[in-house]
Amino acid sequence: MIVVHATFPIDPEYREEALAQIEDLTQPSRAEDGMLDYRAATDVEDPNVVRFVERYEDDQALAAHTQTDHFGEFEAALSDWLAGEPEILRFEVDAMSELEL
Repeated sequence: MIVVHATFPIDPEYREEALAQIEDLTQPSRAEDGMLDYRAATDVEDPNVVRFVERYEDDQALAAHTQTDHFGEFEAALSDWLAGEPEILRFEVDAMSELEL
């Protein structure tokens, strides 16, 4: 399994536009083949930071996601919205289990 954790600092001037585009990105992304989970959320400490947590079955599913129209539209607009450097981390995960609280 491939996990991507991406953090994007959004310029407050473009926040509403960015959130609308992100909403348009998340729905079709969740429906892609090989997509296990795809979530975007604003940070509770800084509402101008958006964090993505994405889980893919394999590298092929991640590569296919980056070739979709909805991802391309998001990527094209992203540089206009950024208020700083994004952080994008990729993890290769061999096993996963739920934790009890």
